[in-house]
Amino acid sequence: MKVYFLGTGTSQGIPIIGSDHPVCKSTDIKDKRLRVSVWISWDNHSYVIDCGPDFRQQMLKADCKKVEGILFTHEHSDHTAGLDDIRPFNFRQGEMPIYAHQRVIDNLIQRFDYVFETVNRYPGAPSVKIVEVVNNEPFVLGDKLAIPINVMHGDLQVFGYRIDDFAYLTDVKTIEEQEIAKLKNLKVLVVNALRETHHDTHFNLQEALDFIALIKPEKAYLTHISHHLGFHEDVQKKLPENVFLAYDNLEINL
Repeated sequence: MKVYFLGTGTSQGIPIIGSDHPVCKSTDIKDKRLRVSVWISWDNHSYVIDCGPDFRQQMLKADCKKVEGILFTHEHSDHTAGLDDIRPFNFRQGEMPIYAHQRVIDNLIQRFDYVFETVNRYPGAPSVKIVEVVNNEPFVLGDKLAIPINVMHGDLQVFGYRIDDFAYLTDVKTIEEQEIAKLKNLKVLVVNALRETHHDTHFNLQEALDFIALIKPEKAYLTHISHHLGFHEDVQKKLPENVFLAYDNLEINL
């Protein structure tokens, strides 16, 4: 399985518009972060987790020619706003399966009503096939099984996903014991680490590291990163030997 980090930034991306923060002014390409998303592929299968406002740019950069489905973690704009840009895939492949909690589906129907219109449908509008994700109900992706991981983003429910020995969690603040049990014996864990200081709805760096120590994956990658975490190279030097700061266009193989 290949995991390609399409974006590793927080909701505003890095650099932030108009910011003079030193990280936003950095010339290191690893400090430039689009909104958070990953592309996972194996054999002839290809899926994306989240589809934010940078989706078009990310697909072009990654040279991604096929997406069999999009798994949504939750409805926030930095994870969903690129839905209209699935159209090139529609034209080549037909309707795009989207996997999400029913609440997220309802939100997308409200925000992208023209996508879900069945009567006076606009020619060329994006076309999707809805697949509801329910906690404790694994579902098939290609020839693999995806396990939803129920976490909390403050007061908002969010789904992470485990596929084989890989798990992807973003926008996590708390997680129940029964969900932690689904994350044992991982080769790779991806989890959010927003900044060093406390945040009400996201893991900070220490919380992410404590969580990684609890799960004990072979390797862990940090994502959903704010400019307040610091320069990529400086942060990486502080991390345990099996923990890595992800960056845009990083590719790993399991």
